[in-house]
Amino acid sequence: MVMSLDNLRGFALATSSSAFIGSSFVIKKIGLKKAGDVGERAGSGGYSYLHEPLWWIGMVTMILGEVANFAAYAFAPAILVTPLGALSIIFSAVLAHFILNERLHMFGVVGCVLCVVGSVDIVLHAPMEKKIDSVSEIWHLATEPGFIVYSCLAVAVALVLMFWVVHHTEQRKMLAYIAICSLFGSLTVISVKAVAIALKLSFNGVNQFVYVQTWFFIAVVIICCLVQLNYLNKALDSFNTAVVAPVYYVMFTILTIFANMIMYKDWDSQNATQIASELCGFVTIVAGTFLLHKTRDMGNTQPAPDSLRADCELQNHS
Repeated sequence: MVMSLDNLRGFALATSSSAFIGSSFVIKKIGLKKAGDVGERAGSGGYSYLHEPLWWIGMVTMILGEVANFAAYAFAPAILVTPLGALSIIFSAVLAHFILNERLHMFGVVGCVLCVVGSVDIVLHAPMEKKIDSVSEIWHLATEPGFIVYSCLAVAVALVLMFWVVHHTEQRKMLAYIAICSLFGSLTVISVKAVAIALKLSFNGVNQFVYVQTWFFIAVVIICCLVQLNYLNKALDSFNTAVVAPVYYVMFTILTIFANMIMYKDWDSQNATQIASELCGFVTIVAGTFLLHKTRDMGNTQPAPDSLRADCELQNHS
């Protein structure tokens, strides 16, 4: 199946985003180590890393990655862009292997290969991006009954988890935190895509910021991102990163694809074989992600700190 030009642009942006974000984790970690040698470490509450140029280079690299990820949604459907976020884990793992001497176990290599194979499968069978000429068209899609029902259910379930489940159970608290992040994350991606398309159209000479709907989508992005960051930090602080990371990736990606399928109807133009191929690609990425996380420390004589792995999860918020 031949990729459309817009899908190719979205793929290039999403891949470069993963490369920037994955490398930023390694650069920041080197900066944190250097700062810890001359001042109080970040893990002990110190802020000496703010004076370390390498840490700031890592932050700039991460920002570039997030900008590229944001732009990718303007060209390609979420079913193509969102799963490619797993590639940042590969970039960080490979760079850490060669630069930080955090040895990558053989099973970790297999996990990386599975992620690449799954990504290629999704890219080759991804649906073409629908042509949208204004934010008003996106607003029309967002106010159709199907997506309104999904949005209301997502918010209602998240509120129940936030104000009841989290306070009444310890066994399911991790899943509750991740579910809250994922439910709001699916709405974030929908809104990010709307804002990205508005920017693309505005740069082409058709100003979309005169519409109140554009500002509504921007507000949704800000609110949902704040909620996501809050509960993702709770999950990472309370539970093993090797468990939180893959579970969050799977739940977030499934809900994001489901939300986009309802709103943008990405699969309407595809046959059963293409949809099955995309699902197989996603399952392959999931398997690779779990394998990579589960074997992350097997190549080291001492377990590596969680800081690098925890950072990987902060790139899937849009």
